[in-house]
Amino acid sequence: MREFGREERVADFIRDELASIIQREMRDPRIGMVSVNEVKVSKDLSWAEVYVSSHETKTDEERAALIGVLNKAAGYFRSELAKRHSMRTTPKPRFHYDVVIERGPALESLIEKAVQADAENHQDG
Repeated sequence: MREFGREERVADFIRDELASIIQREMRDPRIGMVSVNEVKVSKDLSWAEVYVSSHETKTDEERAALIGVLNKAAGYFRSELAKRHSMRTTPKPRFHYDVVIERGPALESLIEKAVQADAENHQDG
């Protein structure tokens, strides 16, 4: 079994800390309830790709506005992260909206319908 590499450990740390910062310390009313779903850190630890979602955003425009606010606050997030660890550098966060969480139930429904149709076809034949 492979041990977690440094990138994975840093990504887990950033995910947990960003979730805490967004939930407890952000005062911007445009953010609301945001879930930090995944973080991918570059090999040289210079960038952190942060994937977030929110049940409060219903349209593409609202999602884009949320990502814009988070990316504008990236410097704040980076300085807060730097205070919470002892690494030489802190990755720069880049936020992206994660649509996978929202599409999951729709995909499950499609899979369930396909399985039912397949089962009906096998009973008939």
